[in-house]
Amino acid sequence: MFAADCFDDIDLGGVASATRRASRYPEGLVAAVGDFPAAPWCYTGGLENHPAVIERISAARPLAGCPPRTVRLVRDPVTLAGFAREAGLLFPETHASPAGLPADGTFLRKPRASAGGRGIAPWTGTDRPLTAADWVWQRRLAGSALAAVLSLAADGPRLLGVSRQLVGEPWCHAPAFGFCGAIRMPWDDLPAPDVARLERFGSILAAAGLRGVVGVDLVRVDAGGLAVIEVNPRPPASAELVERASGESILAAHLASFGLRSPRRPPATGIDTHWSKAILFAPTAIVIDRPLVERLLARAAEWTADDGLPSMADLPRPGQTLRAGSPVLTVFARAASAAASLSRLRLRLSVVRSLVA
Repeated sequence: MFAADCFDDIDLGGVASATRRASRYPEGLVAAVGDFPAAPWCYTGGLENHPAVIERISAARPLAGCPPRTVRLVRDPVTLAGFAREAGLLFPETHASPAGLPADGTFLRKPRASAGGRGIAPWTGTDRPLTAADWVWQRRLAGSALAAVLSLAADGPRLLGVSRQLVGEPWCHAPAFGFCGAIRMPWDDLPAPDVARLERFGSILAAAGLRGVVGVDLVRVDAGGLAVIEVNPRPPASAELVERASGESILAAHLASFGLRSPRRPPATGIDTHWSKAILFAPTAIVIDRPLVERLLARAAEWTADDGLPSMADLPRPGQTLRAGSPVLTVFARAASAAASLSRLRLRLSVVRSLVA
């Protein structure tokens, strides 16, 4: 396996045959993968916001993922709203212009090219002039943020799992609407009608040309119903919790949709274990030096021995300074219940915060 991203973290180098760090995102990825073998490739992160880059990389190697045409389709709010309603799901009221909308925070201003909640803010009418083509205004829904992981293969859609999203948590130093982690939901917490609607939604996405493992951001609305917020046409960040709990390789499921086999084995873990993850963001600039990395690795080894799988990911390499607001690393926790898993996760993140302070 060969990998390129903007970070080249320590753990990425531990699983890939070779890694490259892109100097600029997203255009730098094209050059970063230039000397990789001409093998099938897949993308994650927010690269769906840059279909032209997907096209350029796919010109030199086969794409095992959703092509730009279907990416553009599913990222269009009007089209996505139709798909959601056809499946019996809700979709928030969305406008291409703020004209006539209340400026009291009941609507959110959202970038069309978004990932991880970046750039989202309540609409108060006081922002600088915006280019309407780059933004949408969406009614804010009161409820719980969820994330579903769907496998769209030739034999039909399959719901692999659902997680509760952590958004804007102060204990992660996350921005107000920023994704900062997730807690895997037990299957019993998801009513059978919702499972059926999500699988129907998967069938509609597949008919539109989407393939592989994809993510669906949702809100369980307090007033009732399940609303689609966004579709991520690639394996989402919450997929690794589903993998850890089920023992099924997400990469293998994704590649199988394109007739490919994965050399990766699924992680060895107990079925229905309650896993959670949190991303720590830098509250101020953080200097990453070797003593800090060694302290983090020592604590990670201790927690990994307890959990049976790596307890930290996205560990930065020494010799760099992370700017305030940058992601620092990801921490995992495992417990017998979702509540206990979250409690252990928060405790571990407080330990990490003390180490990087």
